[in-house]
Amino acid sequence: MATTKSPRTASDVELINWSALREKDPVARLEVQAQRASGSLRVEIALRGKIVAAEAGASYVQKRIRVNGVDRRAMDLIGLINVVLFSPKDIDLVDGEPALRRRYLDITNSQADHRYLRALQRYHRVLQRRNYLLRLIAEHRARPEELDFWDRELVEAGSYLIALRQQTVAALDELARPIHDQLTEGQERLKMIYQSSVDKEAFQEALSAARDKEVAQGMTLIGPHRDDLRFLVNERDMNIYGSRGQNRTIALSLKLAEAKFIAARAGDSPVLLLDDVLSELDAQRRHHLLQAALGYQQVVITASDADRFEPAFLARAAKFEVRSGMIQAL
Repeated sequence: MATTKSPRTASDVELINWSALREKDPVARLEVQAQRASGSLRVEIALRGKIVAAEAGASYVQKRIRVNGVDRRAMDLIGLINVVLFSPKDIDLVDGEPALRRRYLDITNSQADHRYLRALQRYHRVLQRRNYLLRLIAEHRARPEELDFWDRELVEAGSYLIALRQQTVAALDELARPIHDQLTEGQERLKMIYQSSVDKEAFQEALSAARDKEVAQGMTLIGPHRDDLRFLVNERDMNIYGSRGQNRTIALSLKLAEAKFIAARAGDSPVLLLDDVLSELDAQRRHHLLQAALGYQQVVITASDADRFEPAFLARAAKFEVRSGMIQAL
């Protein structure tokens, strides 16, 4: 409901219930009522499966989005309902591929700044066309000077992405440091660094200098699509040397900092979703995390074992149980 996409799958078909997929017209519908500082908001997303072959089930999905009863595009929904999600796979943000960290920064910035989302979409369109032109030049089917226009377009959109990412990482670093200190009782000092492939002021010159190499490889080698986010703990690179426990704590600190960052930028506190967050934490870190969670406006925490929660925390929480796909209040 916040991003129009599932964090678990890229296929909307998988969001339609198995039993509905057997029907002639498989449909899933989600609706959320939100209260923002600017007023109430009702968002509806309907997924209608289209059958190509009877034995195949829904082969593709049409998505309809409505905000306060008015049809909207997917990109118009981004930022209306702000959500910060932590799930066990977010440990990969620390030791996984750089593309995961770039995607994380893109989602965070898109929720806080709609201009960033437009610049990101434009950048990827330009990047795709520029890469195609590089391959044509390598095959002697286009002239190198045709790159000049696309270079200017790439620099304009890419410079904005780099600048905002640098600002965001600096803000997240400042917010995450005290949170990480609390979770580790001051034993581990966290630092985040945005690692850019090019300085935004020298973007145009760097493209010109790399042109021959890019033509030879048929791809753009410089720009925010090649950048990375590094995590240091006590001056050691956790992207390489972090243990699973350290990486989980870093990811948690990052997400809790993200919630504060979005609240400051968007003017509304995001919903904080913590999925199976307590399973691999020791009692001390569970305590510090639950205390930190009390400082946020709306938090949803899932766990398979209620004993992992402290009684004082549970006394302040609304509790629900999921059984056989049904949610019941306790």
